[in-house]
Amino acid sequence: MPYIEREHYRLYYEWGPHKQGPVLILSHSLGANRRMWDSQVESFSHRFRVLLYDHPGHGKSDTKPEAGPISDYGKDVLALMDELNIETAYFCGLSLGGMAGIWLGAHAAHRFEKIVLCNTTAQIENPELLNRRIADIRKNGLQGISDSVLGKWLTADYRSKHPETVEKLRSMYMETDVRGYADTAEMVCSMDLRSTLKNIRIPVLIIYGALDAATPPEWNIKIVNEVQQAQSLCLKTAHLSNVEDPEKFNRAVLEFL
Repeated sequence: MPYIEREHYRLYYEWGPHKQGPVLILSHSLGANRRMWDSQVESFSHRFRVLLYDHPGHGKSDTKPEAGPISDYGKDVLALMDELNIETAYFCGLSLGGMAGIWLGAHAAHRFEKIVLCNTTAQIENPELLNRRIADIRKNGLQGISDSVLGKWLTADYRSKHPETVEKLRSMYMETDVRGYADTAEMVCSMDLRSTLKNIRIPVLIIYGALDAATPPEWNIKIVNEVQQAQSLCLKTAHLSNVEDPEKFNRAVLEFL
C-alpha cells in the first residue's frame, strides 16, 4: 500500500485516476479522510494530477505517538512531496486541511503555485465546545457525538434530501481513530496562526459557508482581510462546502487554479 514513513508513524496517500498535469494536493477536515473529496476527484483530474492523503489518526494513516503542533501537519505535506519528487504543487485544504494550508503558505510558499483554503480559521476563537467534545470522546468514543458532528458538517435541508451521503460521511467519521481525533482536536484548540497570515505572498482563494457553525464566515473573512493576494467565495452551505455544493465549489477552484 502507498505509505511514506514519518518519524514513528506512516502516512497513507493515493493518486487520482489520471496521471497527467500539475499536482493538486487535497487535504481533508478533522474526523474525515481522503474520501471526503469524492465529488472533486474526477472533475479536478481533467486538469490536474490529484494527490490525496490521510492525516495521522485518520483513514489509513497511523496515529502519531504524541500530538504535535499544526506545523507537523504542514511538514507531512512537504515530506509527501519530497518522497514523491514533487518540486511544486497546488494545494486545497478544508478545515484542518486549510489550517495546514495556512502554515504552508506562510512557511513554504516556494513549493506552491496557489493555495485554496476552505471552511477554516487561523484560530479557534471559542474552543469550549470542542474541548468538551474531546473529553467526551476520550471517555465514550466517537459514536455519541456523530449526530452533532454531522449536524455541523451539513445543513439540515441537505441532510434530509441526501441520507445516503450522510451515512457515507458517518461511516467515514466512525473509521477515525479515537485518540487520533482527540489529539488532533486538542491541537486545533490551541493553534494560533493569525500572525502568519501576513506572510502569505502567493495567490489564495478562501471558500467558506454562509451557514457554517464550525468555522463561521467571520473567521474566514479575517483570513481574507489579512492575506495579500486573497480572493473569496461564500457558498450557501455548512462546513463541508465541497460536499454540499460540489458544482459551485469545483468550478470556483478550477477557475482560480
